[in-house]
Amino acid sequence: MSETLPQAAGNLPELTVSEIAGAVKRTLETAFGRVRVRGEITEMKLYPSGHTYMALKDEGAKIRAIIWKGNAARLGMKPENGVEVIATGRITSYPERSEYQLIIERLDYAGEGALLARIEALRQRLLAEGLFEAARKRKLPMLPRIIGVVSSPQGAVIQDIKTTIARRFPSHIILWPVAVQGEAAAGQIAAAIAAFGALRPGGPVPRPDVLIIARGGGSLEDLMAFNDEAVVRAAAASPIPLISAVGHETDTTLIDFVSDRRAPTPTAAAELAVPDRIALAADLAQSGARLSGALLRLTQTIRLRLDRAAGSLPDLPALLGTARQRLDDRAERLALALPNLVSNRRAGFDRLAGRLLHPRELIARKRHDLDLLSHRLATPLRGSLREHRLRLDALAGRLETLSYNAVLARGFALAIDQEGNALTGAAAARAARRMTIRFHDGDVAVQTTSSTPLQPSLDL
Repeated sequence: MSETLPQAAGNLPELTVSEIAGAVKRTLETAFGRVRVRGEITEMKLYPSGHTYMALKDEGAKIRAIIWKGNAARLGMKPENGVEVIATGRITSYPERSEYQLIIERLDYAGEGALLARIEALRQRLLAEGLFEAARKRKLPMLPRIIGVVSSPQGAVIQDIKTTIARRFPSHIILWPVAVQGEAAAGQIAAAIAAFGALRPGGPVPRPDVLIIARGGGSLEDLMAFNDEAVVRAAAASPIPLISAVGHETDTTLIDFVSDRRAPTPTAAAELAVPDRIALAADLAQSGARLSGALLRLTQTIRLRLDRAAGSLPDLPALLGTARQRLDDRAERLALALPNLVSNRRAGFDRLAGRLLHPRELIARKRHDLDLLSHRLATPLRGSLREHRLRLDALAGRLETLSYNAVLARGFALAIDQEGNALTGAAAARAARRMTIRFHDGDVAVQTTSSTPLQPSLDL
């Protein structure tokens, strides 16, 4: 039986998998080169290496994308899931997975509408938190000694601020240089605001009295750093009063809502920060003139009032002379009155002395009176005493007659118990057991031995 040999594969070259993958990679990179792809960011993940992996999708397809660590700072925006962007980069492939992918070099928001929607969503969220409340606004200091500026060190913005402050009211300016657009701008601006607020008053770097956050005009994408949530929260948390001056007069960013004052331009911000010294000097001169006029009018009014009061006052020197003369007259009369008083008192004493009795005569008179009184009292007193003595003797006889001692003397006796109570019957005597028999000449203690009643004796 004959064996059928397989036909030859023709002229197709035999390629390895790596060769095919390399050919596809070269074809993609050659055919497309740099491209701009519009899509929504999804599946974004930042690896510890610093590279960012994600995908861009639309209604019909999805493409893998990578942001290398070295390009992250130059993207132009911070990537987030769900944000529609325009990614600029180059198409290549990843042979190990047979996938094509986009190496992203720049990111931009996909249209102004998407940017505005994102800003509005953040504004509503911060508004609900109360960060835009009018009660949070603080008054700016009238004469700040130090002014802090957060802006780019290049360009006309900082020069306009310096020129305006030097013209209006020269003050010390501290510039914190930051990027005002690009991916790194938001972080630098937020850090600068927080760093100014962390300075200690009187430290090596003096703490500003007011802050100006400024940049010139630009597109909505250029101003996005001032719509960043971190910048807005840093401005809201600043302990230093803050003026925002971002863009032109028609531009509005979220930092304007949390700042204490919004200026349409950086020059206007400098005018808000410091007063006009010429106008201030004019106001001071006018206030000084008004104060001097008011003091002059007040002085004139007081002088006129004093003159009227002086006219109604009496002649003080004349009053003093009259008072002095009256004092001299009273002193002279007093010098004469004292001897006269003494003389009058002595004459009165002499008259009284003539009418007074000698003590011996007074004592003799009192003794005579006492003898008469004693004699008058002695006679009736002796008769009264005899009468009362007779009455007392009669009462004593009657009392002796009625006393039980007289009965005891006739041969009777009195039985009393231990408490001293009289026993008036045999039952009481038997119950007492112990008793005392009292005779007219003494007491005898008795103890009963039988409770049997005594029978009367029939023997006579």
